Amino acid sequence: MANIASAPTAAHTDARVASAGLLQEIRQFWQTFFVAAFNPYHPEQHYMRGPGPACRAKEKAPTSH
Repeated sequence: MANIASAPTAAHTDARVASAGLLQEIRQFWQTFFVAAFNPYHPEQHYMRGPGPACRAKEKAPTSH
């Protein structure tokens, strides 16, 4: 049986909701941080820089003119 004293007050409920929102925000920050900091894929390591081996081979091939 519940009595009036055991019911949460509005101020207590608001504080709990604000605390849950703050904890959710902190958790989301750390999750985003870890994904960005420890992501093993770095696309800048896979992009070609300059002409590739096929282009160099074509430049060195003798012309048939």
